[in-house]
Amino acid sequence: MPELPEVEVVRAGLDPAVSGATVVGVSVLDERALTRHTGSGAEFEAALTGRSLESAARRGKFLWIPLRPTDPRADAASEALVAHLGMSGQLLLRSPGAEPERHERVRLDIQHPEHGELAIVFADQRTFGSLALDALVPTPDAAPGGWGTHDASVPSQVAHISRDPLDPAFRDRAFRDALARKDSAIKRVLLDQTAISGVGNIYADEALWLARIHPETPARALSTRAVNRLLADVRAVLEQALAEGGTSFDAQYVNVNGQAGYFAHSLNAYGRTGEPCPRCGHPIVRVSFMNRSSHYCPHCQKLRG
Repeated sequence: MPELPEVEVVRAGLDPAVSGATVVGVSVLDERALTRHTGSGAEFEAALTGRSLESAARRGKFLWIPLRPTDPRADAASEALVAHLGMSGQLLLRSPGAEPERHERVRLDIQHPEHGELAIVFADQRTFGSLALDALVPTPDAAPGGWGTHDASVPSQVAHISRDPLDPAFRDRAFRDALARKDSAIKRVLLDQTAISGVGNIYADEALWLARIHPETPARALSTRAVNRLLADVRAVLEQALAEGGTSFDAQYVNVNGQAGYFAHSLNAYGRTGEPCPRCGHPIVRVSFMNRSSHYCPHCQKLRG
């Protein structure tokens, strides 16, 4: 599943193409791509056609593009086009009239005042991703909703998602206080998008390896110093992955131009079962975890107590 770096790379690629553009046509080819939308495909097409788009925004693994108000007296957008990439979703920028993509589900034809005509294609092999039109609601802390926006609002579908650790409005102390009340394994907490967003299986394993913390360590057992170190390492891993375009193990994750990221070459633990730990040389192990897998070094990341 695309995690924060992959989704942010897509957001950053979409932003200059959509900001100020107008939707001139919408084609829903597969309504399974609208599982988060409350209406039909025809209603989605009609509601979006003719609307003007604002800058692309992101919180955690969710993307949204606010729609400019149809009422010129309105101060801010009240609804947005929301995207969740699921396991294999892709948002691609294509030339107008380009041949359909493999697994194409929805196509938006847009007209940009500077870039001219473009197509935004939502393709999804496994059909777990979705597009939707959704109302924007105020953020409880009155801070901007996420990356790429100054507006203190988020789609209602995203309101329960915590801020991510790269968000300037993320509060380290609140996260530390939350961990002190949790008996769950620290990796389970890192994957809980209501506690901290944007971190998935890959980057949880990498951050825990960097922090020398066993993934099954109870969250409440971590000292303040350990939590601070973990947050610093989560941020370091995410920032490096962003700089390297995200992680691509196959053709499913690509940026808006169809290019793969290369952070997979920098992984220290995830997917390295049996290989020597880059830090101590002991073999990396893989164990089952929440219908997924955890990868860690049993020598460097010992389960204390």
